[in-house]
Amino acid sequence: MEERLLATARDIHGLYPHVHIWGWPIATYLFLGGLAAGILLFATLYYLKGKEDDMPFTVKIAPIFTFFFVSFGSLLLVYDLHHKPFFWRLFTAFRIESPMSWGAWTLMSVTLFSLLWPLSFIDDIHEYLHERGWHRMEKITAWIIRMEHKWKLFRWVVMFFRKYRTVFAWILLFLSIILGIYTGILLSAFNAHPLWNNSILGPLFLTSGVSTGSAFVMWLSNNKKERKLMSTIDMALIATELFFIVHMIMGMQAGPEAYKEAAHLFLGGQFTVLFWVVFVGFGLVLPFILEALELKGLHIHPALPALLVLVGGFIFRIIMVYAGQMSEYHFL
Repeated sequence: MEERLLATARDIHGLYPHVHIWGWPIATYLFLGGLAAGILLFATLYYLKGKEDDMPFTVKIAPIFTFFFVSFGSLLLVYDLHHKPFFWRLFTAFRIESPMSWGAWTLMSVTLFSLLWPLSFIDDIHEYLHERGWHRMEKITAWIIRMEHKWKLFRWVVMFFRKYRTVFAWILLFLSIILGIYTGILLSAFNAHPLWNNSILGPLFLTSGVSTGSAFVMWLSNNKKERKLMSTIDMALIATELFFIVHMIMGMQAGPEAYKEAAHLFLGGQFTVLFWVVFVGFGLVLPFILEALELKGLHIHPALPALLVLVGGFIFRIIMVYAGQMSEYHFL
């Protein structure tokens, strides 16, 4: 066995010249978690408003994808763990002061509900897919319907959820908000990094996640009224997101030296172009302009602003994960 005496933290991999523990898996999880939260928030909100027939893609179809988004994001979390076989220990206890504990239980609950929610609309979904010509997905729903009638326990669970769907909608609405905020709280809980130690991250990540959820619906829905409504909502969300971003930067600029150095990463530092040009310019401002022009009557394919918002949301999380690890306090 080789013994090493560490006289300085500079010998510790991942800590020098700055912390580099988290990478693309965590950033991707944060994006998928926010996207799923946004989709589920709209689905439950408009169901509770009695709009499930007027907005079928928002309420019934889009939530199908959330199960896969959340499941894949959870797999990325396990992949990023150093001791992967022991991830299950997160579910043996609940600590109210721990963001990780909140996240683990919220993810498990959202995964279950995001599976049961579309199952409760399975007949309507099958009909919608048939009308859209999505034959491969139609075959899957047809198989699920046959299994529902064949397996009594499966049918009982679906019927129970369908009977109390309104109650579960309120629960899922609450969980979607928690999930969206948690993706920001997860970072802000790390006090050793000034960029992350910011109370505005929770609302900012929630707003960004809901924006990507509206963009997802706007991209894939074939209902003009549905797309127009989501475009209008997305414009308001983008404006709110820009408001949070500006105030986050202003708050760091008015803070101690460590916070000013963190803000410098976006104000002349190595993330300046990626943050302001790629994320803010192409991921927020440009889609806002395109959506405004579309609402004014100019023909713009809805996929263009929607994809810009989705890509921008992913890049934002990449930036925050990597830049946050580079921001740190300096001790003499």
